Amino acid sequence: MDDHQKLKKATYHLWTFTISKLISSFGAQVYAFAISFYILQATGSATSFAANLICNILPRTLAAPFAGYMVDKYSRKMIVIIAQIATTLAIGGLLAVSFTSGLSLAAIYTTSCILSLTSMFSGVTFTSSITGLVDKERVQRAMSLNQMSISFAAIASPAVGGLLYGAVSMPVFLIMYMAASTIAVTLESTMNFKLFANRKEPVIGEPNESMWQSMKAGISYLKLQPLLMTIIWISLLINFLFGAFEVGYSFILIEKMKMVSQHFGFTQGAFAIGMLFLSIYFSIRKEVKFPFLVSKRAIIGMGIFMGAIALPLMIKMTYGLVFSYYMITMFSLGALIIIVNTPLMVMMQKQIDDDYKGRIFSILETMSMALMPLGMVLYGFLYDVFQAQWILLLSASLLIGVMLVLARPAVVRKAHPQLERERSLKREAGVVS
Repeated sequence: MDDHQKLKKATYHLWTFTISKLISSFGAQVYAFAISFYILQATGSATSFAANLICNILPRTLAAPFAGYMVDKYSRKMIVIIAQIATTLAIGGLLAVSFTSGLSLAAIYTTSCILSLTSMFSGVTFTSSITGLVDKERVQRAMSLNQMSISFAAIASPAVGGLLYGAVSMPVFLIMYMAASTIAVTLESTMNFKLFANRKEPVIGEPNESMWQSMKAGISYLKLQPLLMTIIWISLLINFLFGAFEVGYSFILIEKMKMVSQHFGFTQGAFAIGMLFLSIYFSIRKEVKFPFLVSKRAIIGMGIFMGAIALPLMIKMTYGLVFSYYMITMFSLGALIIIVNTPLMVMMQKQIDDDYKGRIFSILETMSMALMPLGMVLYGFLYDVFQAQWILLLSASLLIGVMLVLARPAVVRKAHPQLERERSLKREAGVVS
């Protein structure tokens, strides 16, 4: 295949990847919305609802290292297609149960576990395959379009879910999700995952590496990449400290500010719109020159806005002003998350060898997911004991402090040696002029 044909195929990949991601993200979120509603309506139990959330988080956290090994060892296209087919069959199974014996919590939990696993396998595989699907010049565009489809699904799915939940029965919901999943499988089957891939072909006669040896090789590779280790530590600690926002935000707005549910929903929508706007911006602008530095500044910005959530607890404001303030704060936080994620992910896509991407991204997924439940449990306890504003301000200060230490100027210089050269050239130009 010549370069012109490759670029044409890469353009096709950009759009099929975005459409299939949008269909699967949208379907999954509308399904999650409907199932959550169904569980709460059928049982009225917060414990049953929480158990379904655990079924969404726990399987993907436990299986992520295994997924990384599979993604690096086997055909990535085959893994994506099998995962999407398994999603379709799991929904089909739940549909069959609803027709024969009626929906039960056991059937819903089992389906949630299967969908959690399939979405994780599909997610890790797609993330590891970006540089195989598109040319290097458009990696940032691909990452932005991916994020755009997730953000769009986050904005539209509650509205669509709410409309459909009142209008159609649960079996119709499931049939629609199955149809969407089938379209996604069809699109994914037309993609060439090896178009720009740079993976080593297995040597005949070479002994097969066991899963444990493969994981050890991935960790050894990671240890040789100090910048990747720094990024993983930053993402670990940020995900943990961001629990102060995840738990505290709803608690403050609903319990302390007595915000009505519709207005609360608007503020959450503003967060998703912030993400969508910045994803569109990154999909059309040229690649970020110093991604680590840009992400560092955006994380410090996130710390400032996280602390700012506490301000209406300390200063008396009218209801209208509180609502406007949180709309702006949430929009800014959503935008900053994209400014952190997109440049960092592009940098990692280009730095990690194709043969190790599955394992590295799965380690990142495991570590970031592992501390999230712990952060939520800890902050849930802290918000019951201490005043909300001090928890937020302390966590925001810790987040900024962690960033200033882990991404200190010496680390930024190592990540971007050309930054120092540019600065010295600018200083020289200033002296000359």
